[in-house]
Amino acid sequence: MDSSRPHTRRHAALAFIFVTVMVDMLAFGIIIPVLPHLIVELIGGSIAQAAVWVGAFGALFMLMQFVCSPIQGALSDRYGRRTVILISSFGLGVDFIVMALAPVLWLLFLGRAVSGICAASFSTANAYIADVVPKEKRAAAYGTLGAAFGIGFIVGPALGGFLGHLAIRLPFWVAAGLSLLNFCYGFFVLPESLPKERRSLRFDWRHANPLGSLLLLRRYPQVFGLAAVFFLINLAQFSLNSTYVLYTDYRFGWGPQVVGYTLGLVGLCSGLVQAVLVRRLMPSLGERRMILLGLGLCIGGYALFGLAPHVWLFVLGIPFLCLGGLAGPPAQALVTHQVDPREQGRLQGALTSLASLAGIFGPALFANLFALFISDHAPVRHLPGAAFVLAALLLAAATLVATRATRAAPAHSTPAGDDIALPGETSPLAVPLADPLPAEPPEHSR
Repeated sequence: MDSSRPHTRRHAALAFIFVTVMVDMLAFGIIIPVLPHLIVELIGGSIAQAAVWVGAFGALFMLMQFVCSPIQGALSDRYGRRTVILISSFGLGVDFIVMALAPVLWLLFLGRAVSGICAASFSTANAYIADVVPKEKRAAAYGTLGAAFGIGFIVGPALGGFLGHLAIRLPFWVAAGLSLLNFCYGFFVLPESLPKERRSLRFDWRHANPLGSLLLLRRYPQVFGLAAVFFLINLAQFSLNSTYVLYTDYRFGWGPQVVGYTLGLVGLCSGLVQAVLVRRLMPSLGERRMILLGLGLCIGGYALFGLAPHVWLFVLGIPFLCLGGLAGPPAQALVTHQVDPREQGRLQGALTSLASLAGIFGPALFANLFALFISDHAPVRHLPGAAFVLAALLLAAATLVATRATRAAPAHSTPAGDDIALPGETSPLAVPLADPLPAEPPEHSR
């Protein structure tokens, strides 16, 4: 037998997971430039009314992810990762076709709900990585997935804007084609990562609902602490989604072109940090130091965004903000170390639900804070960047939580390599995860 065949299958499988995450991000980003205009067209030209509907579409997308991420995770624990990922990819492709043809607003609204459901497969992709990648190499693997997010963030809005200039519904057709091609590729290439003997014995609705899935986090003290860190990081990030465009216009007079360039720079830098720096720094720093370093740099980035008196200082905050991406992959890896293989899908579903929960409330929080601090009723004058200052404070709280939650984490990690095992293959590093490591209870429970 050709000895190179298992190696080829491993990389083909991970390439598919990378593409799946990137397509999900494209699904979120490619319609951003055209969805508001399509809504205006469908409701008869009222921009003010369209703005209300745009907010409703965004909240609906995140709400569907919040509800469905733990369900998909639990289904993947019971029936395998491959089935869930493929169904999600196919469903996303069909849904984009429906939205491309939608003649009325309610059908477009329904289509956005289905997009949120199908895009929840990111949690299953995370579980797939936990299945096939040894513990000491997961941070680098999750960094690669972070790079997929970065690429999607760069390409999605830019591609959507270009295609929307040609025809307002064309981005939906292109997104549908990408999703269906991804489904076909995965159908023939993607192997199952979770053997039957390591699956959950049954599907339990008590654990598949969002609130029930969060109870899983409570059972693992270190996981619960890191989950709080994930939530605070995601909540802080919505200060960018909600206020970046308006803030830079208000402070520096930036138009759409400059905003697009700087957002592209953010995506490019974030992708490089996730794909290159995480893998390079992980062996020498270890998970705990990487998490704390990333959070500290991100705090500096948000502080520069919110307090910079000059535009060059604001731009200087971009690399600090992107280097904050060093915290995510090692935190994700540490979380997977603590949970039984049969619960990895539920774990990832719970974490994705937390991120979606932040997406439901975060935009309104930061947008209203920005509006308050530029109004005549501002409690503090000359602080239009109050939303970014709040984001920095949230990350400061996340740093305190992470410091306690990672006390038992090793100082250094084994150097990352490419040894990844799929079912039916053997690797001295790819052994089934043991029972969760014992962890000290939080101080308040002692």
